[in-house]
Amino acid sequence: MILGLVPARGGSKGIKKKNIKELLGKPLIAYSIEQGLASTVIDKVVVSTDDAEIADIARAAGAEVPFMRPAELARDDTPMFPVMEH
Repeated sequence: MILGLVPARGGSKGIKKKNIKELLGKPLIAYSIEQGLASTVIDKVVVSTDDAEIADIARAAGAEVPFMRPAELARDDTPMFPVMEH
């Protein structure tokens, strides 16, 4: 099984809540999820987030959010590999 992982931290610094800002009527994260779902290579799209609002939007867009990311893996300086392992 091939998973498409969309990391989406809630604590955006430059643009607050950038992952759920709307562009042409859809939250930005929805575009990534839709591309993953449309892929013929990816079997499942999973969103890794620490933010309940992002999780709700991701689920509504068709992604799975099987668990919430802990705060220690949602900092500015958190490397991607530990997020993927989680």
